[in-house]
Amino acid sequence: MNTKTDAKIRVRLESFNHELLNHSCKKLINILQNTSLNSVGVVSLPTKKRIYCVLRSPHVDKDSREHFELKTYKRIIDIYEPSSQTIDALMKLNLSAGVDIEIKL
Repeated sequence: MNTKTDAKIRVRLESFNHELLNHSCKKLINILQNTSLNSVGVVSLPTKKRIYCVLRSPHVDKDSREHFELKTYKRIIDIYEPSSQTIDALMKLNLSAGVDIEIKL
């Protein structure tokens, strides 16, 4: 009888720059394909948009305002049935400074 293990590593990447995030995802997948692993999935999560409204002049005109927007891009990579080589590759991973990475076992 086959017993299937549900071992999974979830890597979550966040960045304000989508090009930098896509480049980091490709780099991570290339590193993980060199190790022995069964499957990797990249999932794009919805972009979070934060809009800030600021008065242009604090004392004179309350109708004149500026809007600033901050977008947060997110990706999830699931690694199924990881080996010790995969975990070592994740520990030695070197990504760009603008990308936040979170690894859950």
